[in-house]
Amino acid sequence: MEQDEPGEAMRELRERRLGVLELLQAAVGSGLAVYAAWALLLQPGFRRVPLRLQVPYVGASERQVDHVLSLLRGRPGKMVDLGSGDGRIVLAAHRCGLRPAVGYELNPWLVGLARLHAWRAGCAGSVCYRREDLWKVNLRDCHNVSVFLAPSVLPLLEDKLQAELPEGARVVSGRYPLPTWQPVAVMGEGVDRVWAYDVRSGGSAGQASPGPSSASVPGAPNSQAG
Repeated sequence: MEQDEPGEAMRELRERRLGVLELLQAAVGSGLAVYAAWALLLQPGFRRVPLRLQVPYVGASERQVDHVLSLLRGRPGKMVDLGSGDGRIVLAAHRCGLRPAVGYELNPWLVGLARLHAWRAGCAGSVCYRREDLWKVNLRDCHNVSVFLAPSVLPLLEDKLQAELPEGARVVSGRYPLPTWQPVAVMGEGVDRVWAYDVRSGGSAGQASPGPSSASVPGAPNSQAG
């Protein structure tokens, strides 16, 4: 009996080693699967955009969507989401009465996913998702704009918005504020915070204009955002 104990111990040790190897293989396999999904689903759109203008996709949370709609609800005119991802903001905007609602997204897989969500919601013929580079979209007829972009591209976005948006248009930026514009309203905390800006011609972009479109939210900063 005692002679068999070393053999049994060796067998147990081998089994444990095999278990560790299986865990390592599973971890490596999972990592490769995640990379493959990223390369297949998210990378295709990046290939057409200069590196400095690339923005990774991170879906907006339900609270972030609610805050965006709170700052746009009731406003007339076309609503666009620049970098619309899976289309959740556009779909929610249409449902709350912001029409027409259009999403611009370069990644074909995300555009397809957005259209699927719209179809499942019974809104396939009511909302529009276009596979276009947001930097090439003409914004001259857009009165309500939402953006959830990386801070590195926001200075360039300011220039585009100032040059193209009509007077009275409102921009809502999620997660990060526009670096030099003055917000007229701020809502939420932490990563769920969003900033609203009203566009004025002949004046500073983001400057509050009188009327219901410049409703303020308690806690909005008095100095320039960023």
